[in-house]
Amino acid sequence: MDNGRIRLSSASGRWVLLTTVLGSGMAMLDGTVVNVALPALGADLKADMAGLQWTVNAYTLTLAGLILLGGSLGDRYGRRKVFLIGVVWFAIASALCGLAPTIETLIAARALQGVGGALLTPGSLAIIQASFVREDRPRAIGAWSGLGGVAAAIGPLLGGWLVQTAGWRWVFLINLPPAVLVVAVAVRHVPESRDVRAGGRFDVLGATLAALALTGITYGLIGLETIPLVAGLLLGTAFVRLEIRRSPGALVPVEVFTSKVFTAVNVVTFVMYAAMGVVFFLLVVQLQVSAGFSPAAAGAALIPATVLMLLLSAPAGELAKRIGPRIPMTAGILTCAAGMLLMSRIGEGSSYVVDVLPATTLFGLGLSAAVAPLTATVLATAAERYAGVASGVNNAVARTGGLLAVAAIPPLAGLTGDAFDSPPVFTAGFHTTMLIAAAMMGAAALITSLTIRENVLGASRTHPCCPVEAPPLDG
Repeated sequence: MDNGRIRLSSASGRWVLLTTVLGSGMAMLDGTVVNVALPALGADLKADMAGLQWTVNAYTLTLAGLILLGGSLGDRYGRRKVFLIGVVWFAIASALCGLAPTIETLIAARALQGVGGALLTPGSLAIIQASFVREDRPRAIGAWSGLGGVAAAIGPLLGGWLVQTAGWRWVFLINLPPAVLVVAVAVRHVPESRDVRAGGRFDVLGATLAALALTGITYGLIGLETIPLVAGLLLGTAFVRLEIRRSPGALVPVEVFTSKVFTAVNVVTFVMYAAMGVVFFLLVVQLQVSAGFSPAAAGAALIPATVLMLLLSAPAGELAKRIGPRIPMTAGILTCAAGMLLMSRIGEGSSYVVDVLPATTLFGLGLSAAVAPLTATVLATAAERYAGVASGVNNAVARTGGLLAVAAIPPLAGLTGDAFDSPPVFTAGFHTTMLIAAAMMGAAALITSLTIRENVLGASRTHPCCPVEAPPLDG
């Protein structure tokens, strides 16, 4: 121990790392396996395209709307305590998802699952930040990210295999064993930590407004209905005004945005992850519906991208520390856009080697270059006392981007009703969405080039090597 902090090389340090890896890996695994199961669960539960969108978005909605609450709760009441509550909640909701008899029940259970995710997601990284001595944090975060990336790598393949062999319900039920192990290890080995300066009244109204605003906007976009969309926008405006008036006691303290770089990188996160959300939602469905891939083959399609991230994100993080994040992020985002343009060619009769592998390889190279410096910049430009809040803000921004993109872009591209039952219709919509996603990536690259100029990583407190969950790389 050092001033109450843990060394990574100690037995206690290894137990803390194991707990955070298992907890975040559980949420990561769920995020990467569900999309593979969409065609199967849609057919079994007789869902339409909107039902599939809500299966993804119900989880993302509550996660994005409440993740700020999760970060703040952990900072105030104890990061381990809130993390464990989230793990248990997530496991119970996963069981409800696996037992759902109708698409409506599944959507409700997915919303509950997102609440658990909002409590555990910011906690894993915040526990590492608060538990380890300062000089060990980069290595601890690097190990956490690399090991957590294994879940992202095997998730789609595992999900496809489960769908083919045991049924789609097991993509949810598989969360139960690791949840039990996380609780057992954390109770015994993870120290409690909190922000001792946090106090005053909790911003319940702010959390409620954020969740209701996202609900209204999402419902309006999926159903193409004006009234809930306008109501959501008005509630969002009210949330922003409330947070400004209540700071520093607000759910999102204005102080975290005093850094222009922190603000800019969160704008980039929103646009970038909006584009990525469309890819993660539609690619594995397109491969099954139009290209004739099996669930396992479709789930394996993005494995090259994840493997590239595991191999190349650490060097990308070190490069960004030396030369600054602007060039690696800009180049990486543009490479992702090129991969999306290649994805727009995938359709009936597509070959994995000729059509899918080049696209996902470019996509993975782009993510490898962009994501590590993006997350490192977020953490380097936020005050240490706001570790949970900063992680929560960036996660919320990323999730919200994906949430709104999945809600808005498919209907605009003609993917409505029973489109996933018609390969020609789905292919036409898929091609349009990939072009839109590539254009959004281009916009994110332009914003990066114009706004993120100073090197905030050269003397930063920490620099994650391969941040695969903060912000998240799932649908």
